[in-house]
Order: sequence, then C-alpha cells, then structure tokens
Amino acid sequence: MFPQLALSLFLFALVLQPPAVPQPRESFADLPGVRLCYRDTGGDGIPVVLMHAATGGSRVWEYQIPAFTAAGFRVIAFDRRGFGGTTIAPGGVQPGTAADDLQALMDHLRIDRFHLVGTAAGGFASIDYALAFPQRLRSLVLANTIGGVQDESYLALGRRIRPPEFNALPADVRELGPSYRAANPAGTRRWIELERANRSQGTPPPAQTMRHTLTFALVSTIKTPTLVLTGGADLYAPPPVMQMFADRIKGAEFVVVAEAGHSTYWEQPEAFNSAVLAFMRKH
Repeated sequence: MFPQLALSLFLFALVLQPPAVPQPRESFADLPGVRLCYRDTGGDGIPVVLMHAATGGSRVWEYQIPAFTAAGFRVIAFDRRGFGGTTIAPGGVQPGTAADDLQALMDHLRIDRFHLVGTAAGGFASIDYALAFPQRLRSLVLANTIGGVQDESYLALGRRIRPPEFNALPADVRELGPSYRAANPAGTRRWIELERANRSQGTPPPAQTMRHTLTFALVSTIKTPTLVLTGGADLYAPPPVMQMFADRIKGAEFVVVAEAGHSTYWEQPEAFNSAVLAFMRKH
C-alpha cells in the first residue's frame, strides 16, 4: 500500500511541476561595424528586447529573463557597443547608434514587431528607436531614465539635482537605493560584480551617437503605447523627472516603485516584472 501511495504522490508531483524555462543562448551577430553579442531564449513567444543601462550589459537581466520567459515571451538582450562581449568590427559607421544596432539585430533575427524595455541609458536608445522605427514596436517601457533630452531647461534641472560631487560617488551609491544597500549586501556585491564585468576590457564605453537630438517636443510625438516607471529613491530619475516624460507621451502609464533606486529592475524585480508584464500583456 505504502509503495503505491509513494508512487502516486511522485507522479502527482511531476504533473504539478511547471515546464522548464528555456535558458538564453549567447550568440553573435556580425552587423555593420560591430560584432554584437546577444542572449536569446528563442521559441515562438512574442519577442521582448531588454536594453541595459550604462552600468550593465545583457547579463544584468538575470531576474527578468526567467520571469518573462515563464510568462510566454521570447526574451532577447544584447550588449551595446563597449559592453560585455560586443566588439567593434572593421567597416560600418563608428561609433554607430544603438537604435540602428537594434534594428539590424531584429532584421538579422527576422523579428518584425516586439516589445522594448529600456532602463537608464538604455532608455535613451529606446526613445531614439521609438522615434525612428515606431512601426516595429508593440510597446515601449522607459524605466529609471533621464531620457537623453537636450532641452536647456531640462539640462539645468539635471545639474541642480546631480552636481559634480554626485558623479564622483561610486556607481553603486549612485544607482542602488539606500534601502537596498542596507538590506541586501549580497545583492549589492552581485550588482557591482556585473557592473565591472560588463565593461569591455574594463574601459569606459564609447559614446554612441543618436539618430535624433532628443527634445521633449520629439518625445511628445511618440505614439507607441508606453509605460514610464521609476523608483521612489532614484537619484537620477526621481518621480517628478519621470513624470515629465509620462505627461508628454499620450496615454502613457506611470508607475513608481517605493524605495527603489536607479536600478529598480535589480532592487525590486518582483514589482518591476509585475508592472512590465501586466503592461506588455495589454499590447
């Protein structure tokens, strides 16, 4: 009797186990002027592309890739020029634009339309892409980004909230909220480890050009369904700054994650993932 019960419980447990989540495969795409390193979970799900910060690379999405894949999406993340495994190649325009690199990668993968999630400096490139290739996007998520807007009044605001002394602080102090650093030293160490490892050869990344000189007037022309998200403790892009983008993009949704700093995707992945997944499912 007991062996039969044990076997029944074992088989029941197998039925209850969720299907295995595909692991992202690291690949390279030889594109104009660059050998782009990217991670791709593959599959038939609707694609979502993750655009990393200037303190990151494709490896920083270790809390998002499994969650988004388990939700049925095909997840793609790539190292922008100067980061991770991406290397500059002979020929092509240098330093190029991240928007053009993304477009070339999507064409290389034969992906038509997709969701785009950009955080921090990745948000600059995401805005640039949304302006240049809106027909390719299902939705746009701008997380914790100052957006790269060049209006002088906005640049003056940035100088007020980020004086020169601010830029002299260590990256983790600038980009991780104090609550996270206090409560999660192991996560802080991992973030620092990835930040250092994702810099190509330890050198500062090249300043890629943009297809557009970004202004709020241009931002206001974005018609792609957009989610604007930031952390309540973000020193770069606090809620009033991100509200400026939400107010200018017609129909944009706005989410503030309490106590999170500039790396909300890392500090509070459950809240980040929940908001982004709910938004993408609507589009």
